[in-house]
Amino acid sequence: MASAAGRPALGVGMVGYSFMGRAHSQAWRTAPRAFDLPLAPRLVAVAGRSAENVEAARAQLGFEEGVTDWRALLERDDVGLVDICTPGDSHAEIAVAALDAGKHVLCEKPLATSVDEGELMVAAAERAAPSGVKAMVGFNYRRVPALAFARQLIADGRLGAIRHVRAVYLQDWIVDPEFPLVWRLQAEHAGSGALGDIGAHIIDAAQFLLGDEIAAVSGLTETFVKERPLAGASAGLSAAGAAERGPVTVDDAALFLARFPGGAIGTFEATRFATGRKNGLAIEVNGALGSLRFDLERLSELELYDARDEATVQGFRRILITAAEHPYMEAWWPPGHLIGWEHSFTHEVRDLVVAIADGTEVRPTFADGLQVERVLAAVSRSAARGAWEDVT
Repeated sequence: MASAAGRPALGVGMVGYSFMGRAHSQAWRTAPRAFDLPLAPRLVAVAGRSAENVEAARAQLGFEEGVTDWRALLERDDVGLVDICTPGDSHAEIAVAALDAGKHVLCEKPLATSVDEGELMVAAAERAAPSGVKAMVGFNYRRVPALAFARQLIADGRLGAIRHVRAVYLQDWIVDPEFPLVWRLQAEHAGSGALGDIGAHIIDAAQFLLGDEIAAVSGLTETFVKERPLAGASAGLSAAGAAERGPVTVDDAALFLARFPGGAIGTFEATRFATGRKNGLAIEVNGALGSLRFDLERLSELELYDARDEATVQGFRRILITAAEHPYMEAWWPPGHLIGWEHSFTHEVRDLVVAIADGTEVRPTFADGLQVERVLAAVSRSAARGAWEDVT
């Protein structure tokens, strides 16, 4: 199958079309226009449950067809990759079936809703790998140029031996107790709450930056609002005329301490109850020779402190991550012209397509995603027991 540009086409079938589906589909459309890709992504079909909604999504997101059963994607020769943008409780079933059908898979984070599901997905990826089939989990913040550059600095020894990492992800979208009981607030669909939804991001980001995996944790979780009004089709009125409510079965906030095998220690905080914070991800790494700090609300900047500078000029310096020499930036604009949040997904697509074409490893792998699942499970166990827990 060849594209109009003469390069082989990579047919994409997407499952799910809401928030992440919109972000991913924009990335598939944009990546071949920003980067010189070896394969030409083709948006073949999008799958969802409602024929009416699928057709609307197909037209808006740029897919050629819409289907109401994701299994139909696996039977098509013109679909080479399945992009999973559904709630976490369906990730394992779709990913395992797609990999066993010989399709490449991009699965949005978190990988699954449990360690057991994650292990099934890793096993499927390992079965498919000898045939050149790729499986990647979508931790898009690895593809923010400032964080990718920060990893380079740490790997090059610029900070020396790493002592501390502290990471927070702060949101406030459910501070209203009357916010409805959406799927993200139900353990059977989401696995966990702020811990798995946004905490997973800072866990992966810290492990990515340090090149080290969290070994032990001590955690605390809290659910501030125990019940919420039922959402959507489940909503109704009680005999007294009040909106029916259901239990919130995930955490609203999670905090934990962490130890890394390399000797570093860390603090992590993920909450949906930080009033006034909309998408406040920040991470700081302290080493023997320096420190760096990243704030998502200043996405194109990195702060760097070098303890080897003369005392008279020491201080955190602001690095503007817009030079062509910075990761991914050769595809975009002149120095000083900023990029945005959505570009991280475009970079994700770029790296995946190149790995498929070249037969090289793509990160983060499903095994990387499983490692994050193990950390999430250990934090939950620790919070329940009130004691340190080993991740493995």
